[in-house]
Amino acid sequence: MMLTRESLLNWAMIAALLIVPLAAWSLDEPFIITLATKAAILALAGVGLNIALGLGGLISLGHAAFFGIGGYAMGILAAHAQNYEPLFDWPFLFEGSNQMPLIWLVAVVFSALAALVIGALSLRTSGVYFIMITLAFGQMLYYFAISWSAYGGEDGLSIWVRNEFPGLNTLDPIQFFAIAYVILCLALVFAARLARSPFGLALAAARQNEERVQAVGLTPFTLRLTAFVISGAITGLAGALFADLNRFVSPTMLSWHTSGEIMIFVILGGVGRLYGPVAGAALYIMLEHLLGGVSDYWQIFLGVLLLLIVLFARGGLIGALAGREKAHG
Repeated sequence: MMLTRESLLNWAMIAALLIVPLAAWSLDEPFIITLATKAAILALAGVGLNIALGLGGLISLGHAAFFGIGGYAMGILAAHAQNYEPLFDWPFLFEGSNQMPLIWLVAVVFSALAALVIGALSLRTSGVYFIMITLAFGQMLYYFAISWSAYGGEDGLSIWVRNEFPGLNTLDPIQFFAIAYVILCLALVFAARLARSPFGLALAAARQNEERVQAVGLTPFTLRLTAFVISGAITGLAGALFADLNRFVSPTMLSWHTSGEIMIFVILGGVGRLYGPVAGAALYIMLEHLLGGVSDYWQIFLGVLLLLIVLFARGGLIGALAGREKAHG
């Protein structure tokens, strides 16, 4: 099978994301490993949004809600486990948890449930109304977190020690990176298979021509709601990992700024491109690290780059390098 230019670019990018932290590990540079881990986790959030945005054409400005729910799932479970204060004692005693698999499960379930409720209401509209309703839901959860004094309120919630994964030392930067990297790869495989499945093809068809999809007996609302829930669940998982990376969760994770950043990752890399969020998140982290040391106003350069991509490279960074090949290939 002949590899396309975009496929080669994708393989090179995911390999570089692995090689850079391994090289940093051999040179004893944990800060670079942490940057790569942050890029992998934010790319995972972008993969989640790309399912709704790239496949379904749903421009959501409220995905930080799911990112934050995942973060608070981690923070609440870990805080109770570390403080030995039961989270609830009926119908059974549950004292929280510091085990990553359980925390991820809780983060995914609650993010998916939130996406189900928000999507069921928001998808009754379209266009700018959909954008504003998702933004409104995100901001409601943001202000709720600010007033949630039991879990830090505006100051956020810190945990003392990173949560545990069976068989690994998560305090070791390279081992925590390995966790984030493997999950990102699994999410990319899932997104690729989803795009090529009958569901993914029907979802893409609904984005292109809703009437034709209805004519063959499919319901666009159900297709979009399912994609929105899957998208929210993956973004929530990224939020749990991000909070674990920082050992801190705050209302900022739920703010519209975070929603905008996740969307920027996707736009920079290429909307609808499978590896677009990976390219976008990696580029964003590099710009933040390199230009942030030059000026506090480094976002000006990011804004100029984003403007150039929107005007001259609609396929994002991957589209500019790989040409007009099929998205999600």
